[in-house]
Amino acid sequence: MKKTITPTIRYIGVDDPDLDLFESQYAVPEGMCYNSYLIDDDKICVMDGVDIRKVDEWMSHLQEELAGRRPSYLVVSHMEPDHGAGVKAFAEAYPEAQIVGNAKTFGLMSQFFDFDIDSRKLVVAAGDTLTLGEHILSFIMAPMVHWPEVMVTFEQTEGVLFSADAFGKFGIIDAEPDDWACEGRRYYFNIVGKYGANVQSLLKKIAPLPVRIICPLHGPVLTENLSYYINLYDTWSSYIPETKGVAIFCASIHGNTLQAARALEQMLREKGEERVSLVDLTRSDIAEAVEDAFRYDRMVLCASSYDAGVFTPMVQFLYRLKSKNFQSRKVGIVENGSWAPSAARTMIAALEEMKNISLVGEIVTLRSAYKPERDSASLQALADALTE
Repeated sequence: MKKTITPTIRYIGVDDPDLDLFESQYAVPEGMCYNSYLIDDDKICVMDGVDIRKVDEWMSHLQEELAGRRPSYLVVSHMEPDHGAGVKAFAEAYPEAQIVGNAKTFGLMSQFFDFDIDSRKLVVAAGDTLTLGEHILSFIMAPMVHWPEVMVTFEQTEGVLFSADAFGKFGIIDAEPDDWACEGRRYYFNIVGKYGANVQSLLKKIAPLPVRIICPLHGPVLTENLSYYINLYDTWSSYIPETKGVAIFCASIHGNTLQAARALEQMLREKGEERVSLVDLTRSDIAEAVEDAFRYDRMVLCASSYDAGVFTPMVQFLYRLKSKNFQSRKVGIVENGSWAPSAARTMIAALEEMKNISLVGEIVTLRSAYKPERDSASLQALADALTE
């Protein structure tokens, strides 16, 4: 990542390539970055901090960029510890600097830290501005994207949107260029996805602004084709399927249900379905499974019965979908049960707690094993219903 974003805005964030789980739950094989920025003007302003794991490195970057000068402000867009952990270190190093946030920011800050916050805080509200010299910051509230105190900041002179967690992505900032949408999508639906209405509200607030650069708190700085990223966020936050296709999610104990899922996958491909994703919930990253569920317009749940309910990986998957506000999809059901099939009714009960879910075709019930001579006709009927 180049340090210079514009001639007067610098990147002072850090990579954390050794992190294995972000928020102690999301696999990040390339690690994670914590983005922070410095606006160089008559009054120097720092935009956000970093995780506790990297506070010392961040302070070193800041001191190197300052070269003996003193900052006037630290803007706190989001108090979550992966950004806000360095607030106290900054406050102690620069006692004359003010901490900028909204009223909810400081309520949370006092729960994390014990230093004298009241004498240092500059409270801003929606529409307020802060003049640094040539740069003018305007503050936009973005509650529940994805904490209640979140705000974004628009720098008017150069058209830079400091977007907090919005438009973020998993991975380090110095990673090789890749398909932004892949990890951006997994990040969005697992970190922000529950709050689609709030994201829609934020998109409406920034729509009139002449945004030239987006500086998120995670992932690369976005400088080109901004409409691409904004349109993806509009699609994702509207709960509109992004891709026409079928995602099959399978929770199989001994592999028999998985055999049926693979047979269904083949049937769908033979019927001309171009995009079919088969996810083995017993071995897959659940965050990627959630991403696929939101991405495709149809899905099939295939699961073994277990303890008069449904096999545990499916329970966990359905819980995640509900917690992320999953909705507006067509769903087929395949269950397996040796003596008392219970998976279908358990999965349907979970789906009934979600919005606008439509069941497709008849429930397919397997008995212990998948036997093509017995079961292929019912699977074929489900494939027909899914592709009508």
